[in-house]
Amino acid sequence: MEIPTAEVSGVPDPLPEGLLVLDVREDDEWQAGHVPGSVHVPLRELGERYADLPDADQTLVVCRVGSRSAYAAGFLLQQGVDAVNLAGGLVAWESAGRPLIADDDHTPMVL
Repeated sequence: MEIPTAEVSGVPDPLPEGLLVLDVREDDEWQAGHVPGSVHVPLRELGERYADLPDADQTLVVCRVGSRSAYAAGFLLQQGVDAVNLAGGLVAWESAGRPLIADDDHTPMVL
């Protein structure tokens, strides 16, 4: 199966209504910095928790560099979710100057 992929430059800023950003990194990675408004479900929990995700027109799946999120996007596609992997992950996101916030204080954070 080919996984749909989006470059950071192709992701609208600000993020559109109806787009769910799903972060599949581990808890410590999430707490260090994540996309504002994103939902966190570690990859290891996705199989049992995907049905609880908020309704969305499309789901942009992110991780640190795009490997785990590609796997997660493939799984979600098999479940009928319109999922897209973020190429280069949050490393690319941050390099493009897009904001990340820390879980504890909601200030911009560097990965």
